[in-house]
Amino acid sequence: MNRIASTLIAAFVAFLLLSSTMFVVDQRKYAIVFALGQIKEVIREPGLHFKLPPPFQNVVYLDNRIMTIETPDAERFITAEKMNILVDSFVKWRIGRNENQPKLYYVTFGGDENRARDRMSQIVKAALNEEITKRTVGEVISGQRGKVMEGIRAKVVAESAQIGVEIIDVRLKRVEYVEQINNSVYERMKAERLRVANELRSTGSADSEKIRADADRQRAVILAEAYRDAEQMRGEGDAKASAIYAEAFGKNPEFYKFYRSLEAYRATFKNHGDVMVMDSSSDFFKYFKSSGAAGSAPAPAKK
Repeated sequence: MNRIASTLIAAFVAFLLLSSTMFVVDQRKYAIVFALGQIKEVIREPGLHFKLPPPFQNVVYLDNRIMTIETPDAERFITAEKMNILVDSFVKWRIGRNENQPKLYYVTFGGDENRARDRMSQIVKAALNEEITKRTVGEVISGQRGKVMEGIRAKVVAESAQIGVEIIDVRLKRVEYVEQINNSVYERMKAERLRVANELRSTGSADSEKIRADADRQRAVILAEAYRDAEQMRGEGDAKASAIYAEAFGKNPEFYKFYRSLEAYRATFKNHGDVMVMDSSSDFFKYFKSSGAAGSAPAPAKK
């Protein structure tokens, strides 16, 4: 009985001893193996690994996932023209994947993630201040925003590498004026837009007058040319009509006189109220002297 108990106790102790020499590294972790308080090895590959039992060796795990640091409130910075702006930013970071960076990270922060976050926040704030103070508000907000972020990222990457941190990305989420200068900025922007609008309006009016004058000139030219062509065509038509009349009536002059007299009668007696005092023996009434006067009109000449 005592032998069985001793065997069980020995087996249990052996199991504990064996289990203390094995450890599993998760794919989301780095493992740092310490030997008597000194860093012996950094294990970055996941899987089952072995070590000496405590107190000869022990293991500390570090999270290797990408983490985010965001400013809870927008921070105030001063631009090159001494204007205050509020900047809201964030940074994506993780422990470096190179062989010495996890060791450097642990030596710097003792594995405390909160200390690492505080240090990263200070680095980002210093980089923001350095880049913003040498640029104007317009450059920070829109003109050179990409260059600002690139400059900040370069500085943060350089300093973070010295503490075992790898920077994935740095971004400016929001850049705006402080409340005290919003109105003055708005008024300045409004005045600038009004200036541009007035300039465009005056340019448009000048172009409109130029177009209207050109249209009036073209209209006058077109009307004059049309009147000239119409008069020319009318003159040609009258000439042709006169030639036809002359040719037609030249063949029988007496008939021409009779036709012209009829036209004169029609024009004279058009209105019934007209009164004329004339000698009845005048040539005007030549074809009204007798009922046979109409018969005195010669017949059209035969061809």
